[in-house]
Amino acid sequence: MPLQFHRAVENMEIWSACSGGYSFVISLQSPTGPGFRGRFGYVASWRPLDQSRGSIRVLGSPLQSFAEAKDACDSMLNYLRD
Repeated sequence: MPLQFHRAVENMEIWSACSGGYSFVISLQSPTGPGFRGRFGYVASWRPLDQSRGSIRVLGSPLQSFAEAKDACDSMLNYLRD
């Protein structure tokens, strides 16, 4: 089943989803404007819910669209479950 992302922060481009003991976050970064700074694109990351450690960036981030970032998160979840 695909991850169901919801807006995590009202005034920023940040979405989150949880499934199978993992947390996923997609954020929009840009070189200018509000929010996270960096090369323009959608950054996807994940971490285990039961560990207090930093997140791990999903391969390919930043991605060009939210749909690409969501697909990358779904693929990573499938890989983690195997």
